[in-house]
Amino acid sequence: MPQTIIVLDFGSQYTQVIARRIREANVYSKVVPFDTSISELRKLDPVGIVLSGGPASVLTKGAPKPKSAIFELGVPVLGICYGLQLMGKLLGGGVEKSQRREYGRSSLKVLTKSYLFRGLPSKLLVWNSHGDCLTSLPKGFRALAQTENSNFSAIEDPNRKFYGLQFHPEVEHSEKGIEILRNFLFGVCKCKADWDMEDFTVSAIRNIRQTVGSKKVILGLSGGVDSSVAAALIHKAIGKQLICIFVDNGLLRLNEREEVKKLFRDHIPGKLKVALAGSLFLKRLKGVTNPETKRKIIGKTFIEVFDQEVKKLGDVDFLAQGTLYPDVIESVPIGGNPAALIKSHHNVGGLPKKMKLKLLEPLRELFKDEVRNLGMTLGLPKKVLMRHPFPGPGLGVRVVGEINNHRLRVLREADAIFIDELLTTGWYAKLWQAFCVFLPVRSVGVMGDERTYENVISLRAVTSSDAMTADWAQLPDKLLRRVSNRIINEVKGANRVVYDISSKPPSTIEWE
Repeated sequence: MPQTIIVLDFGSQYTQVIARRIREANVYSKVVPFDTSISELRKLDPVGIVLSGGPASVLTKGAPKPKSAIFELGVPVLGICYGLQLMGKLLGGGVEKSQRREYGRSSLKVLTKSYLFRGLPSKLLVWNSHGDCLTSLPKGFRALAQTENSNFSAIEDPNRKFYGLQFHPEVEHSEKGIEILRNFLFGVCKCKADWDMEDFTVSAIRNIRQTVGSKKVILGLSGGVDSSVAAALIHKAIGKQLICIFVDNGLLRLNEREEVKKLFRDHIPGKLKVALAGSLFLKRLKGVTNPETKRKIIGKTFIEVFDQEVKKLGDVDFLAQGTLYPDVIESVPIGGNPAALIKSHHNVGGLPKKMKLKLLEPLRELFKDEVRNLGMTLGLPKKVLMRHPFPGPGLGVRVVGEINNHRLRVLREADAIFIDELLTTGWYAKLWQAFCVFLPVRSVGVMGDERTYENVISLRAVTSSDAMTADWAQLPDKLLRRVSNRIINEVKGANRVVYDISSKPPSTIEWE
């Protein structure tokens, strides 16, 4: 088993980013609830513990706190933001409301040598997000660095190997933040960098076999990265016990059904059944405009269609899904995690409570880049592995407002043009995600000598490393101009194209 770093989750939007940064250093990380028992933590046998940030104040009654014995486990501990304040207060230091809250970038000055800042400049720009501050150090601690508004932006107790950072080293906005985390992992915790996809593959196959036994598994194959990798992994584990079903819900991209059939035929040997259910989905979505309601309807109908297929196949016990870590994080609190609900995903929040099949989610602890790496070890083609994420509800959440065949046709054709131009120019591989959105508004236009009154298409393209944060992509003017001209000239029903320049946060990547 690889060495493990435990990340205690106090509800920060960046908790999973911490876990991902650790795994990028080839060290296995596991996120657990902040109130996990000491006995459970011991079973995990961590070589280090990270206390995440969080939205609460340690000064508030009922603020989330770990078991106090966490500091008696004999392993290094790193507190980040709320984690630093929590460590300071629990170990006897002082915490107060800041006179000047720190949000955004600030200049960090390193005061003394330490493992955390080994090999790094004495001045760094770091990212803060806190309203409290440490005002006095616990016994045994010393200050490592300060900012304009905080004398204790980094602290340590070298004898007990306890460390604290008031800023967020895990986010891209912090200079040398990754190096600081790596210094904690390799300089303090003495990690061996023994986690990779081969380890995960062996472990996952073993777990799938133990969980499934001789039972049958159905997997909803979408043709995207997640479901394709899940299918390949499960097939490697149990072979013919896996039956893949592709549901054409009428909300797919242009020619998607044929592409999925070809993918399966060429790269995932086994059984594939295609369920044509577009008319049923569209019937149930008629008149529905609320995005959460759409997701629930699509999720429920998806499972109903599966149930019908199950009855045709005889005894089937498991429904496999390509659920990933970010899906779970944004949809439901993990194990008591106080993080707020953002939106429900089709493969998490859309599932009805009385689902007749047990869930098998072999990828639910992986991030997208890890899934792609896993796919490479399983022999899937790069074209599939580098495909942009596609939401479970499909175009159902890319048609803003009511869904109908006309709107879907316009969106499909526009989206195909956008992706084609991105592939042709080489921009597709530089982006995390790109797609079109159909807007339920119409605008006046002129084509030839005729007045038009048609719909608006929004282009969305973002750069990101993990989908937790994302920036809008600054595509070349020439590319945007060509995409716009093609959509307006080639897609009947669209006469205006706009470009979404919103970042996440505060916006989400998808519109609904």
